[in-house]
Amino acid sequence: MKAVIFDMDGVIIDSEPMHVKLESEILEEFGGDYSKVDLEGFMGTTDAKMWSTFKEQFNLEPSVEELINIKRKRFIENLDYIPLVDDVLDFMAALRDHGYKLGLASSNNEDAVEAIKNKFGLDKYIEVFTNGEAVTKGKPHPEIFLLTAGQLGLKPEECLVIEDSRNGVLAAKAAGMKCVGFRNKNSGVQDLSEADLIVGSYKELTMEAMANLFRQ
Repeated sequence: MKAVIFDMDGVIIDSEPMHVKLESEILEEFGGDYSKVDLEGFMGTTDAKMWSTFKEQFNLEPSVEELINIKRKRFIENLDYIPLVDDVLDFMAALRDHGYKLGLASSNNEDAVEAIKNKFGLDKYIEVFTNGEAVTKGKPHPEIFLLTAGQLGLKPEECLVIEDSRNGVLAAKAAGMKCVGFRNKNSGVQDLSEADLIVGSYKELTMEAMANLFRQ
């Protein structure tokens, strides 16, 4: 293991409740019904895929681009209400001190990733930031993880991914990387069974446990 690549929503920031709140409000404003949405199936995918599906499903009047921009603006406006996942910065600092490279590979948009990076000073720990707008195929396609590994100057098999969604875990494994499933109670009932290891907190995830995954 030479690097750890983090997803962002649900892994670094505990933002899924805010995503649910904003998406439900926007859908209801334009005549959609959030109770009919397969929420967990969209976790880890791009904004474009999700809002394209919503627009078609509910025959929404605004364009996909307009819907994405509304959500993006409101997410940025609500950053003060989005906390870090417990112990994540201490975990990142420990990884950095052990000499590992860190990357971020988020399906969220560039503005959101940049805002979260600046708010929490993530560039003190993370070397490469990749957002969903940098790729043509969203998770569960492996493109975003392969791109991030390349920018870190590493091979996929040298990287470990931390993900909280089924789509993210499948993308990491498709990229040929080891994967830790992070069970965040706010991420819904996600199927993380394809992950190499599943934890419920960063205090459970030791350096030895991660290193052992690369000895298997």
